[in-house]
Amino acid sequence: MAECIVSTETLLAEATRAFREEFGGEPEIAVAAPGRVNLIGEHTDYNDGFVMPMALPLVTVIVGRKIGGEFSTAITLNKDADLPRKITIEMPNENALVRTIEHSGPKWGLYVKGVIANYIGPAPPAFQAVIHSSVPTGGGLSSSAALEVSTYTFLDSLTGYTNTNSNQKALACQKAEHQYAGMPCGIMDQFISVMGKQGNALLIDCRNLSAELIPLDDPEIVVLITNSNVKHELTGSEYSTRRKHCQEAALILKKVSLRDANESDIDYLKSIDANDTLIKRARHVITEIERTAIGAVALKEKDYNKFGQLMNASHNSLRDDYDVSCPELDQLVELALQIDGVLGSRMTGGGFGGCTVTLVHANVVDQVIDNIKKKYTGNPVFYICKPSDGEEFYDHPKINVQLDMHRLFIF
Repeated sequence: MAECIVSTETLLAEATRAFREEFGGEPEIAVAAPGRVNLIGEHTDYNDGFVMPMALPLVTVIVGRKIGGEFSTAITLNKDADLPRKITIEMPNENALVRTIEHSGPKWGLYVKGVIANYIGPAPPAFQAVIHSSVPTGGGLSSSAALEVSTYTFLDSLTGYTNTNSNQKALACQKAEHQYAGMPCGIMDQFISVMGKQGNALLIDCRNLSAELIPLDDPEIVVLITNSNVKHELTGSEYSTRRKHCQEAALILKKVSLRDANESDIDYLKSIDANDTLIKRARHVITEIERTAIGAVALKEKDYNKFGQLMNASHNSLRDDYDVSCPELDQLVELALQIDGVLGSRMTGGGFGGCTVTLVHANVVDQVIDNIKKKYTGNPVFYICKPSDGEEFYDHPKINVQLDMHRLFIF
């Protein structure tokens, strides 16, 4: 039933072939950075809370080489990317105190430009590059962070600069998304794309930017990602509105952020007749931060039943209190939970479409997929995943070497 159709090796080979056709030579550098799925801890990152993502075998790759001159050329092979799919970038002057790059062109190019503008190392030289990806656009699996981190890793390879630590790199990519894509995202996506490790989720404290690897390597347990194929656009007003609601609730409670609040503060908001919407938003964030902390302990103890219960509670909270789910996501969760052996299921990502994430015993995952395919009203796509590594780079001639990659299944 399953067909292995996408791997990092395949992406690199296709990108290399496109590079030869476009630029008439061989790329000298190849890099990759993964998308992510958030197991629990949704809309808590910009509230200084805890999140627990894992890196995916879905990745964005970039192959390219350094060239002379002041202008770089980048091409994307992503068919979902907005046009044009080829851009020219005037590189910043290496002596400039502040790097400024024009905010124009297709959205995918803005992510690339934003990373160049916020690169911490020496001014990057001009380059030619081809970008390719298996991370679905608009699916809630952080195609944007995969592009940002792969771009940053590519610039590191171009410059040879090695003095930037993982936190700095992730923060620079986050700043690029804020400035150039207009998305006020938290730090989770960039952190996991940089720091992911095979066989582990990553518990991130978004207040102090510390991270702890949480083992998730039981061979009998898999993570099923189901893409609803309902697209969403987080740069719209909904994301910013919810962030504003959280800030307003924290201000009323005289807290730096909702990380400092607890369930008694929810009772206080009720007692002063605060806006019902603010109460619901605060309740989700406060309880979700608690669920994530408890979930980390459950995974360490291999208590997958407990973790699944927390996932279910997370989805209900996102649906009822944070109001970021949609009928398609709710249906996918309901259909997954109909099968014995499913431990938990929830929407993942910003919401309003995208994907669900389901923790399930490996021996029943096909039953889950069959049930959804028979009953779901849309056209879902399924990924069976294990936690994977973060950013990687390969110097020529390793581009053509067989890579030890995780298998990615799509149905």
